[in-house]
Amino acid sequence: MLTLDKVYHAASVLKDVIRKTDLIHAPRIYPESQIYLKTENLQITGSFKVRGAYYKISQLTKEEKAKGVIACSAGNHAQGVALAAQKNGIRSLICIPDGAPISKVEATKSYGAEVCLVKGVYDDAYKKACALQKESGAAFIHPFNDPDVIAGQGTIGLEILEQLPDVDAVIVPVGGGGLISGVAFAIKSMNPKCKVYGVQASGAPSMAKSLEDHKIEELKSVSTFADGIAVKCPGNLTYDFCSKYVDQVVTVTDDETATAILTLIEQHKLITEGAGAVAVAASMFNKIDIKGKKAVCLLSGGNIDVTILSKVISRGLLKAGRLGDLTIETMDRPGRIKEISAIIADHGANVVSIHHDRMMENMGVNACSVKVRMETRNHEHRKQICEAIADAGYHVIP
Repeated sequence: MLTLDKVYHAASVLKDVIRKTDLIHAPRIYPESQIYLKTENLQITGSFKVRGAYYKISQLTKEEKAKGVIACSAGNHAQGVALAAQKNGIRSLICIPDGAPISKVEATKSYGAEVCLVKGVYDDAYKKACALQKESGAAFIHPFNDPDVIAGQGTIGLEILEQLPDVDAVIVPVGGGGLISGVAFAIKSMNPKCKVYGVQASGAPSMAKSLEDHKIEELKSVSTFADGIAVKCPGNLTYDFCSKYVDQVVTVTDDETATAILTLIEQHKLITEGAGAVAVAASMFNKIDIKGKKAVCLLSGGNIDVTILSKVISRGLLKAGRLGDLTIETMDRPGRIKEISAIIADHGANVVSIHHDRMMENMGVNACSVKVRMETRNHEHRKQICEAIADAGYHVIP
């Protein structure tokens, strides 16, 4: 069903449509290895998804194209299908979960697609799309469980091997598994010694659990801000490909992903969505053995809503010890807040806000609590400040 020739054919079809994204050296992501970033977040439509969607639609017959296409998506596949349909002059209807970022929904509409918002997550949108497909007879463009779609995504593997022939490991985000299936198939077919690792959100580990149990497992629910990989159940094709070609699938927390997004912004001026940053998170937090190796982290997409981005940055700062709260119990006397602020300032931290509370339970009548939010360099810096405040005679509440 999938051959290397098909992947090369997909590359030929896509060469005048998509962007051959850069491979950027990122020495500070994980200094103990040589990390490179495959920047599919800078792809047209802001995601790798256009590769598989366009190649699939290009292979439809004239009769199939005449009936239009239908798809389901958390947002990125939607944009890929919408753009591919627009370029082929055919109608498209996309079912999208109602919780998808507004930016993804509006971008999909901008490519001329009709959008149907469905209450729930990706899997609910999938069921709705299947029902509408039966009614209309339109061609269904599956986001991951399709050989042509997988072949399109596999073109990324060809590009990586061309850009970094001696790569030791490739780290790929995993939702339904279409991306890693194509990438792993292409890479293992040409360089069997190269390791291919998958990364899922800990709140949506459908592929990781399926591989662990040696059978396809459907999760009861998923919970992660990485909506692009929030999939309850992998496909049968992608499960088979991952079982055969993927060396390991690990998980990262939302806090770890937020830290990775913040790191990519600060160090490399790159914006990624949650799903797009999980490979970097796995590298940063040592989830995969890549010490001393050349490894490529695939940044799968950059379509993050700005309102979510602001929250993610705050979470990333907290995780990295760059922003945090400190609660201090003291006697309610003039000058105490000034003294505490002076200690913080003397240690090079910045006070963001102060809340003074005289009414906390389990405190003396003349006591009060001072809650300080401050910007620090890291967790060690925060620890030093806490110790200095305690040495000054104040009680720091854990």
